[in-house]
Amino acid sequence: MTRLAPLALALAALAGPAAAADTILPGYWESTNRMLSPIRTTDVEKRCLTKADVEKFMMGPSNRHYTCTYPTKSFAGGKILLKGTCVSKKGRQVAVSGEGAFTATSFNLTANIATTFAGIPISGRASTEARRIGDVCPPKDSETSD
Repeated sequence: MTRLAPLALALAALAGPAAAADTILPGYWESTNRMLSPIRTTDVEKRCLTKADVEKFMMGPSNRHYTCTYPTKSFAGGKILLKGTCVSKKGRQVAVSGEGAFTATSFNLTANIATTFAGIPISGRASTEARRIGDVCPPKDSETSD
């Protein structure tokens, strides 16, 4: 369950005027992924987003633990709206609904999540706050996850 925070990453939001950007810019990004409930966790990640990565990122958060589909997704006018389902490699399904905002150099998403564990319903909240920290990415061996 604590691995859902990067999902909100998407799951890499609120800074500056939102009207000008249709998408975020490629470059070097830092994101802070938080699981807000039921268990609080924080993960900070720095990564390079290429032009191809930006498109994938903007089409809805997913990560190495979950494959997500978002039948409802909108990234327009600086606003984000997502509703869908993520499925773990072991088949656990998690309902996700999220809202946020973005500019060319920032991304913020807060998501509500719901699943079951041993037949018990569990819900929570996760967030991702990301900001572009550079036009150029450092060499590969410099990228880190804190």
